[in-house]
Amino acid sequence: MTTSKNQVSGNHTLKEQALREEICEIGASLYRRNYTVGAAGNISARLDDGWLITPTDACLGRLTPAQIAKVDLSGQWISGDKPSKTLTLHRAVYDNNPLMQAVVHTHSTNLVALTLSGVWHDSAVLPPITPYQVMKVGRIPLIPYCRPGDPQVAQQVKLLATSVRGVLLERLGPVVWHESISQAAFALEELEETAGLWLMSRNKPEPLNAEALDELYRVFGVRW
Repeated sequence: MTTSKNQVSGNHTLKEQALREEICEIGASLYRRNYTVGAAGNISARLDDGWLITPTDACLGRLTPAQIAKVDLSGQWISGDKPSKTLTLHRAVYDNNPLMQAVVHTHSTNLVALTLSGVWHDSAVLPPITPYQVMKVGRIPLIPYCRPGDPQVAQQVKLLATSVRGVLLERLGPVVWHESISQAAFALEELEETAGLWLMSRNKPEPLNAEALDELYRVFGVRW
């Protein structure tokens, strides 16, 4: 049984529309729960012929599918509203980790506050204090402050795209990537909640010990 060009084109159109709707759904969910405010944050997804990304200066809580910007494989804007200036940062992930299908960036309060008060280590902004943090997020490094849109950030992310699930931008918030938009958002949420636990703890909890981390690796295949 052969597949016609029209069938392939139709499948691509359906996939793109589903991704547009998922971006709007996840954006609205993050906005309602104050993971992002105003016109901060952005979400992108990989297509066979390019990428979708939220528009520049757009509120993630008020997007429509038609507003989502589409760019082709050369980075040229071809439809929707003007794409976010963070496209170069997102492409640093996509171009260097072919398994990743989505990137989510927010200015989440707890994680930005963590960079202001001092992260645990530059190589791991939080210690491994809960099993789900280890399982869903893993080690997240800090990217020292650069202005929004600075190409230096993309260069640093390029080197990290296959070794971690995301990064924390000093004073700007997390950038998390995954195999779907929802999975990237869920990982970001887990990271944000863990930061909140850490910041609210007067006596900082000890990290999970080596035995506990080894057990998580043996049972779930996740490594810190």
